[in-house]
Amino acid sequence: MIFRKFLTGLLIICLLIILSGYILIEEAIIKLLLSDLFSLTIAFSAISIISVLIFIRGLNKDPTGRTMHLMVASTLKLLLEMFLALIWFLVVKKTYTASVLLFFILYLAISLYSTFFMLKTLKSRPL
Repeated sequence: MIFRKFLTGLLIICLLIILSGYILIEEAIIKLLLSDLFSLTIAFSAISIISVLIFIRGLNKDPTGRTMHLMVASTLKLLLEMFLALIWFLVVKKTYTASVLLFFILYLAISLYSTFFMLKTLKSRPL
């Protein structure tokens, strides 16, 4: 139930991001490829889903296990996002301004959503 609620919110955020990006690209306000928008959105969503799965798995544990799962989830999320940044900027060489802005906007939007989701879930189940 908790995971379904997270997925619904994540899907809404991703659809809003893709729709607004599509409008900006079609109106030629931003010089960006639609494939870049899709690939980054899918990558950040996958990282966020992995992190929340680890977090939800720890909700049924005792308080120390719950804390450990939360720390592992947030650390893994950070490491995977750093790895994605390394691939995106150094390997694929997407270093033009629109691509950098897209990366950090998606990072901020999806990371804030998953962090607020975890914090809201912890209000009812303290560490």
